[in-house]
Amino acid sequence: MANNNLESATQVNQGHKIFYGWYIVGLAIVSMMLIYGIRSSFSIFFQPILDQFHWSRGSTSLMLSLNILVYGLFAPFAGSLGDRWKPRRMVMIGAIILGLATAGCGFATQIWHFYLLFGVISPIGTACCGTPLLTPAISNWFSRRRQLAISMGQIGGGLSFAYGLLAETVISHLGWRPAYFVLAAILLAILLPLYFFVFYHRPSDKGLVPDGGTATEESKKIILRQTVVKNWDFKSAIKSYRLWMLVLADFFYWGLGNYLVIAHQVKFAQDAGYSSLFATSVFALFGIISIAGQIAAPIADWIGREKTVTLASILAIGAVLALISVHDTSQPWLLYAYAVCSGFATGLFSPTIFTGVADIFYGRSYGAISSLLLTGVGIGGAIGPWLGGYIFDVTDSYFTAFLISIAGFGLACVCFWIAAPRREFRARSNGRQ
Repeated sequence: MANNNLESATQVNQGHKIFYGWYIVGLAIVSMMLIYGIRSSFSIFFQPILDQFHWSRGSTSLMLSLNILVYGLFAPFAGSLGDRWKPRRMVMIGAIILGLATAGCGFATQIWHFYLLFGVISPIGTACCGTPLLTPAISNWFSRRRQLAISMGQIGGGLSFAYGLLAETVISHLGWRPAYFVLAAILLAILLPLYFFVFYHRPSDKGLVPDGGTATEESKKIILRQTVVKNWDFKSAIKSYRLWMLVLADFFYWGLGNYLVIAHQVKFAQDAGYSSLFATSVFALFGIISIAGQIAAPIADWIGREKTVTLASILAIGAVLALISVHDTSQPWLLYAYAVCSGFATGLFSPTIFTGVADIFYGRSYGAISSLLLTGVGIGGAIGPWLGGYIFDVTDSYFTAFLISIAGFGLACVCFWIAAPRREFRARSNGRQ
């Protein structure tokens, strides 16, 4: 019976001109743009909310800190549930929760309303329909081309920053409250049918095998993986210092590095004298350039994961140094330099760290294990945006905050080198030869 199933899977695969896994990658691109576009648009909503309610920057930016913290804490639970329950049902429920919470922000009148809706409920929905389910799905569909597939799927994360242009346009014409309604409506109208008709968590759910290969090829890959890589479960993985080094790498890079700057970047440019539309468009460039970084991320298969992360960290540090140098509107090229360097760095880093986790810990609990990275992002992100606002409230400057961001990028690189995914990558490469 098992042989008949494998033969059937082979025939189905060979009957497809385009391997269905690439449809999953396309779904991830669209989904991540819409899902994370809501969170990435926070800096666009930041100024109009401040103008209306006159809260401090620290207490207002705490909305984003809460969002990232709750997301990071809930992500491993969502990833574990995706490994065990019905992933399609989960992503649809998550999209509904996120859509309703986003629409609810349009009715908010008190700061605690934002804390609850944007800070707590929204990230729970995001975790259930976003990366904790999508990245493991891509990893399930691809083995040999996993770095390329994850890199392509992460393009949606880059587009989420450019998606803020839509929020800016709606805010400028209708106001910030209708903008939340528009983002929620688009999310639900596109994602619900997309998840229902297209999403399959594993190739076996559709009678296929990873990479579009034959059943014989897949059997060989399974044997190879079992011989060179330990089949990790969640309990074993959390005892490994290498996993915690990867969690710390994401904590420093995304949580304490990127999000500290992202939360305040539009307001920073406005303080320097630039218009809201110009600032938003420049930072949308950050998202667009990150796509180029994600397309380039498969270089990690040639130069190694650690060297790719090192390059990303150097570019990210250079980007923040350019941003620190902005004092007025006389040198707009510094903003462009920030957007280009930071965007490309983020595009390189994000898929590479998930591939590094897959290199070491891929197995039946990969969804839960990889989602621990997002816990690192969440804890760091709870600190970063709030810390940036608090430092500004105290010093009337972002200079010290941006120096902390630079330190975060450097420490992320060190942690990734200690985790050393190159060991398993070399073992598999030697096993193929």
